[in-house]
Amino acid sequence: MGAEVITGITRGGTAWTPLFVTALNEEKCIGCGRCFKVCPRDVLSIVQRAIDDVDFDEDDEDEDDSDNSFMTLSNPMDCIGCEACSRVCPKACFSHEALPLAA
Repeated sequence: MGAEVITGITRGGTAWTPLFVTALNEEKCIGCGRCFKVCPRDVLSIVQRAIDDVDFDEDDEDEDDSDNSFMTLSNPMDCIGCEACSRVCPKACFSHEALPLAA
């Protein structure tokens, strides 16, 4: 028998296991901000990339600010396990897992 994990009950009485964010792949992140907008608990922050981290093409007329930023987990302990961030992320940057009940 496996370890018991945190579970909840929906309003309709169905058991639900929240999957809490454990990691965010900042290298894959394009800084679109979709996850930031849907997170109800301010778990994420947007960070500007250092100039040295961005490949600039002087001939590139398409200036996309999202290439200059990425998301980071600023308050991961505030995550409620809703996975909204993963559902809106176009690059699958997030990792989640169920957490064991506290002893």
